[in-house]
Amino acid sequence: MTRIAIFIMLVLISINAAFIIYAYKLEDEIKDVNLPNVDGKMVSLEDYPKAKGFIIVFTCNHCPYAKAYEERIIQLNEKYASSYPVIAINSNDGVAYPDDSFEAMKKRSAQKKYRFVYLHDESQAVARIFGAAKTPHVYLIHKEQDKNVIKYVGAIDDNYSDETAVKKHYVEEAIAALNKGEKVIIKETKAIGCSIKWK
Repeated sequence: MTRIAIFIMLVLISINAAFIIYAYKLEDEIKDVNLPNVDGKMVSLEDYPKAKGFIIVFTCNHCPYAKAYEERIIQLNEKYASSYPVIAINSNDGVAYPDDSFEAMKKRSAQKKYRFVYLHDESQAVARIFGAAKTPHVYLIHKEQDKNVIKYVGAIDDNYSDETAVKKHYVEEAIAALNKGEKVIIKETKAIGCSIKWK
């Protein structure tokens, strides 16, 4: 193997390792999120000083799984807006998938009357640092001594196709535990959804 080939291989390994090393894990403190909302305004987690935490959901417009969970995401925000508001983020490539463009996001938000922010992660940097892979993919954040800490990662519940058949409400159960000052029992589940469409 030539020196050039070895050098290229080492560079590629280093790049892949960087993505792995810097993806958030459970109990990690996250950095602030600063992304444009569908109303054109920049949104930061610091805009919610009274929140106990956040339900960060990587989602999109076109994915059947995201559509199946859309009403449940709306309901989560209605129930927890004052304590754990929903922060919806679309990181899909809007050029390759026009249904997930910023303009399409604006239309979807207006059509469904979202009462939560729907942020555009055009660079996909936020999805990468979180390690998000699916839509929807949930990260439940809890404020601990002014730090935003990941307490749960995964699916919203245990049945994407039939809301009436849900037996485990993972996000709600985690919030209930946190509100009682208890440890979250189920901290991680497999996110069921479409893959994030990378550039």
